[in-house]
Amino acid sequence: MKCNKCGTPVETDKISFRDECPVCHQDLHICLNCIFYDTGKSNSCREDKAEFVKEKDRANFCEYFRFTERKAQSSAKEDAETRWKELFKN
Repeated sequence: MKCNKCGTPVETDKISFRDECPVCHQDLHICLNCIFYDTGKSNSCREDKAEFVKEKDRANFCEYFRFTERKAQSSAKEDAETRWKELFKN
């Protein structure tokens, strides 16, 4: 689990409504950190029963919140090198 704003790993089992990132102090219980967040869906949420949240980057009291697992972002160069190595494995 990583902070949406700064990418700092968050090491806790459960995120409460008032938890903040230890580095940038961004709220963690926000839509942008939720596994159900999807801009292509109604209210930007895949959970049909969730109430509308206007400010997706601010703490909210949504009961359906589940912290998303984010993969570490890599550069285009690293991606290309990985693909090249996979292509020419011995």
